[in-house]
Amino acid sequence: MFAALPDEQLDVLVSGAVQRRYRPGEAVFEQGEEAKHFFVLLSGRLRVTQVTAEGQQVIVRMVNPGDLFGIAKALSRTDYPGTATAVIDSAAVAWPMSRWSQLVQDFPHFAVGAMQTMGDRLQEAHTRMRELATEEVERRVAHAVLRLGNQAGRKEPAGIRIDFPISKQDIAEMTGTTLHTVSRILSAWEAAGLVESGRQKLLLKNPHRLLLIGDGEVPGLL
Repeated sequence: MFAALPDEQLDVLVSGAVQRRYRPGEAVFEQGEEAKHFFVLLSGRLRVTQVTAEGQQVIVRMVNPGDLFGIAKALSRTDYPGTATAVIDSAAVAWPMSRWSQLVQDFPHFAVGAMQTMGDRLQEAHTRMRELATEEVERRVAHAVLRLGNQAGRKEPAGIRIDFPISKQDIAEMTGTTLHTVSRILSAWEAAGLVESGRQKLLLKNPHRLLLIGDGEVPGLL
């Protein structure tokens, strides 16, 4: 959203912004907290979680470098709807939320980028809702790890490495299932040579087969 801005507009846009750094496990903001800032992630990875009315924690999405986040005002909210926590060492640029309306008005490219961000998140939310409502759990897990690979994957000779720590519990929270079920699925996939896990960094050795499982075109392994 900043690429098309001339230098003088970019200087105005970044004036008043501050850079912040976060260590693994540190919260950028917490669910229900007054939304005083919005952000763009410069480096690292963030996990956004929500706690449901029943007290269950779910992972809503992962924030990747270049992503705009914490935009509560765009949702007509005064508080943050989720908690954003650093997964690895991360850095972000923060603006006061009071500048949101003026920036959207003065910088059309920024406004278009913000609208694109909202559209992408809405589409992803609809996709996940459909998966939860209609798909068997193994298909949901396949789609979840493929999304992570597309968003944060690094190609290696042996496959695609999800290049930040991702635990089985994380995957369970993304897919509305249990840690035990995810462990069984990943063990079956590893035995079949589809994935390789280690140090919480998952290697997708056969993404095409995972896609076929996710789309229901071949049977799952459970």
